[in-house]
Amino acid sequence: MSRPRLLFVSPRFLFPMDQGGKIRTGNILRGMKGGAFDVTLASPAPADYARYAADIDAACDRFLSWPEQPASRVRRMVALASRLPVAAATDRSAAGSAVIRGALADRPDVVVADFPHADVLMPPRIDAASVMFTHNVEAEIFERHAKRATGIWRMVWAEQSRKMARLEQESLARYDSVVAVSERDRDALAKRYRLPVVEAIDTGVDLAFFAMNPPDVDPPPDGGTLVFTATMSWAANVDGIHFLLDEVFPLLVRARPRIRAVIIGRNPPAALSDKIRERGLNVTLTGFVEDIRPYVAQANVYVIPLFVGSGTRIKAFEAMAMGRPVVSTTLGIEGLDVTDGENFLRADDAEAFARSILRLMDDASLRARIAGAARALMEERFSWSRVARQFEAICLRALAQRQGVA
Repeated sequence: MSRPRLLFVSPRFLFPMDQGGKIRTGNILRGMKGGAFDVTLASPAPADYARYAADIDAACDRFLSWPEQPASRVRRMVALASRLPVAAATDRSAAGSAVIRGALADRPDVVVADFPHADVLMPPRIDAASVMFTHNVEAEIFERHAKRATGIWRMVWAEQSRKMARLEQESLARYDSVVAVSERDRDALAKRYRLPVVEAIDTGVDLAFFAMNPPDVDPPPDGGTLVFTATMSWAANVDGIHFLLDEVFPLLVRARPRIRAVIIGRNPPAALSDKIRERGLNVTLTGFVEDIRPYVAQANVYVIPLFVGSGTRIKAFEAMAMGRPVVSTTLGIEGLDVTDGENFLRADDAEAFARSILRLMDDASLRARIAGAARALMEERFSWSRVARQFEAICLRALAQRQGVA
């Protein structure tokens, strides 16, 4: 018998998989390829998308696309007046909606919308089993930005949070099942939006790609290297880097004058570069790199200095898989089933953050114990293939429920 057909709608072209949402979605689709479903992926695509043909083929059985429309600054400013939050308003596309209507006319058995933003491409009625894949509690991100912002930006973030809460309420409620990326997000979504069916999957990591790679040497007594990977277009990451530079780094330099930090991510804002240069900080902004692993491998401690966000940070699992001890805020590790003092060290203010980093720099046995326990946990529970099976099972349950109702 032929396999049931699944239409997966993404508001982003997934390749290269260089951001958390794209990494999560891309690896789940790779894990589902050749499994229970015949998968069609539909997304916008750049003009040169053919150079990603091998990546596309690894993620789906067929690919449908429409022209990608980058969200320019002007387009984002205009979108501020929309009923939708800017993140969703800029994903609207007449060409994309037409492609999705054509795909739905072919009567797939299951339709998956990747992020609530994808719902702006959908018709009012979906005549198939339907699944909404939420990588975050989106409105919560904006609410957390509003709490940390000042002046007019506090009002902007607050207004965006209200618009996003309305979009989440309206869009999530019309899908048969909602998938969250942690038990914490599952419970928050179900309570906040009174949703009848929300299921959680784990966060995964590519254990072969991010192989265990302990450093060759201990940090020198007056130095050592920190590393952080960050999508610089994400305001929460930039906020966290400013916290690291402004509040944590001065405390570290007092104890280890030659300590350095390496921050990986494309297009770092000029304000960060200027701050590093003006203060003479021993901090490197790499910009875009093809492969983060050599940079992580050279570091002694991986840091996640975040106070805004939702969902889960895949970067934490990548660092743990490589055997790097992690120091993170509560928010940075939120939703991940890891234990403070066993798999990572938690720190929520500058003094605690610096103290945790210095503990790890000073104590080789502590570094080895934290790193080893974290890698063992990754191997036991968090491969992407396991997560893909979880997601596939949810889609099969949604299909069985729809067929039972029919």
